[in-house]
Amino acid sequence: MANLVTSLCCVVLAAVVVAYPRNADRIQYGRIGSDVTMQCGSLDNDASVSWKMNGTYVKAQHSLEGPRLILTNVSLNHTGLYTCFQKQDDDKHEAIFLQIGIPPLEPTITCRSNTYPQGFYCSWHQQHSTYINTTFDVEVQHNQRSLEVKKDLFHKNRCHVRFPEVFSSFPYKVNVTAINALGKASATKTFEESSIVKPDPPERVTATPIRFNPRRLEVSWHSPATWPDIDNFPLKYFLRYRPLIREQWQHVELSDTTSHNITDAYAGKEYIIQVAAKDTEIGTWSDWSVAVHATPWIEEPVPVVSTTEVEFHTGIMTAETKTSPMPCSNAPQKAEPPVGGAATVITFFSRLLLGMLLLLLM
Repeated sequence: MANLVTSLCCVVLAAVVVAYPRNADRIQYGRIGSDVTMQCGSLDNDASVSWKMNGTYVKAQHSLEGPRLILTNVSLNHTGLYTCFQKQDDDKHEAIFLQIGIPPLEPTITCRSNTYPQGFYCSWHQQHSTYINTTFDVEVQHNQRSLEVKKDLFHKNRCHVRFPEVFSSFPYKVNVTAINALGKASATKTFEESSIVKPDPPERVTATPIRFNPRRLEVSWHSPATWPDIDNFPLKYFLRYRPLIREQWQHVELSDTTSHNITDAYAGKEYIIQVAAKDTEIGTWSDWSVAVHATPWIEEPVPVVSTTEVEFHTGIMTAETKTSPMPCSNAPQKAEPPVGGAATVITFFSRLLLGMLLLLLM
């Protein structure tokens, strides 16, 4: 009979809750815009009492009827600790913590399976804060039986449900009831298994320039880690890319692959690239992956070398000067031996001087 028992999800807060003092004897709630009457204990109707709010005497415009304090058209400013005193002994008789808020509205419910075919999760929220402690009861039914609902460890307004069977034609029914001290409200969402399948975005997207190809980028990615069975439930992918200088995206749809070569990129322009995923048969596309940026390969410029030739003919030396990076120090460079006509002239005079020297020695 366990599956006939309503499975309730965790108790969660949906409002900004004011912590009340420990010295309060009791808590009382009031709805914004309404009138609130507080009774000082069980004193008789003819008892004479005075009231304080957070240690300060209550203003005279509020009504006092014996042991009762009547607050009209209350607002959030009326939240606080109220204490009542009997006038004859000025001893505190009772302390009441008053919290002002509103009843819950119908919660908004969304359900999604990013771990298909293992299960799905449902989340909910209030469109407006109730300002007081609000809890939620969650029930999920399938094929006339209640399913186990487990609390999410990180999201206070989310619960998880396992698929009782795959490829089921029976719809799922999720009911969420919001409850607080001023009222309750429920909402129901009904859906088929295939309509809530939506993978998480692809992960570790990279884009790399291809050497010597100024119009290509190699893009690769990994399937989402939350997708449990990529072999039996493969994903297809949708790639979009554009240069930063343009607003229009280019798109490519791919099946059963986690890489693609862009071949029509603008040379030298930075690109922004994203990928989405979807089950090949059912469901909807994931959100876009984190954007990556890449620029196609750019050829490095070749250093320019200039040559100046200075020729000296008929006894004048010929020299060549080539431009090169400035040396690291100002030390002179080692000279090369002379070449060409200058060497011939030097050799001729050397032999003449040697002959004259020999004649003098004879």
